[in-house]
Amino acid sequence: MLPFDEEQQSFNRSPLDEETLLSGQFWAELRVFLAVAKTKSFNRAAEMTNTSQPTVSRQVRRLQDVVGSQLFISTPRGVKLTQKGEALARALSRLDYTLHSITSDLKAEGREEGIVRVSITSGLNALFAAPALLPFSAQYPGIQLHLKSPLNLINLRENQTDMMIGFGPSVSPDIQFRKLGQLHFIPVVAKDYIRNRGLPTVNNLEQHLFIQSEYYLARTGLWDSWQQTASRGRIAHHCDDSFAYGMLVKAGHGIGLLGSYTLVEPCFVPLEIGLRISVPLFLLALTERLNARPVRLVFDWLANIFGGDNPWFGDDFKLNNARSRPNPGEIVLRHYHREASNLRVTLPAASLISTSERRPSSMKTAERLLKLSASSWIVLTF
Repeated sequence: MLPFDEEQQSFNRSPLDEETLLSGQFWAELRVFLAVAKTKSFNRAAEMTNTSQPTVSRQVRRLQDVVGSQLFISTPRGVKLTQKGEALARALSRLDYTLHSITSDLKAEGREEGIVRVSITSGLNALFAAPALLPFSAQYPGIQLHLKSPLNLINLRENQTDMMIGFGPSVSPDIQFRKLGQLHFIPVVAKDYIRNRGLPTVNNLEQHLFIQSEYYLARTGLWDSWQQTASRGRIAHHCDDSFAYGMLVKAGHGIGLLGSYTLVEPCFVPLEIGLRISVPLFLLALTERLNARPVRLVFDWLANIFGGDNPWFGDDFKLNNARSRPNPGEIVLRHYHREASNLRVTLPAASLISTSERRPSSMKTAERLLKLSASSWIVLTF
């Protein structure tokens, strides 16, 4: 037996029944402090908060007086957080995201509208998510996606987004994940490189150049085969930007490790040097955010795009049929055709596959993206 009953109101009250504010009268100062912590500059924080630099300085000083601790240290390059300042900034950053999520959900309130924030790498975004967004937006015009490059490839919460296309599951009880397909990496080289230096083979790698990236230097065991292969030759350049990395390979600077979908690019030649690396993809989302319908819809949409049914992300990758696989954009368009009957807007299926005059504008845009992908975006790594 329990000693009290939930119906006894005097023993079952909430914090809203107490007429006090625990935080004191400095919420405005906390917001300004967070802006300074993010920008590392009083001037840029003033622009972010639409106020003046003297006002920002005054509010930060007041906050430091209230908490009794120094929160910033001035440096020649701006301001630097102290240890206590960083702890406060991290806590406020989480609060800032929570408030953003609450207000977004209140605006949506069961409707299919609102902003959904997604962390996704540049290559997966440009080649797969961006083209697939056309039919999704046609079906759910009230949902806006904020597609961001991840700040943290390991920890979803550090990105302050609702979900993330990641490379490992989560053990956190407040995060749900879904296993997707596999991202396959293969060594490729440009035809210009072969003309200048010859075809790299497993027997002559000591004579060749490699393009290295911090992405592939992790000591987890997954990238060991690439690291060992690259160590046999000479590292020509290092590059940690996925687009620039692909462009270095395309320009003929050396052998690179790229996603299998880059084989759609006609200037690339896959190398048979005994190296294949497959990275599992996972879709991770904050459990509490999945209760919002717009977030759940985007979650299911991304899971469909990057699942194992997509031939580029299947469990098995065979080099001999890679060239015959559809362009990533073509797969997106086929999905558009397949799902057209489910769209709320009136789009007869015949209008999607007949003459260009009868295609909806979103379809024409997708086709233009498809043509562009073969010449520019296809060199992205992740």
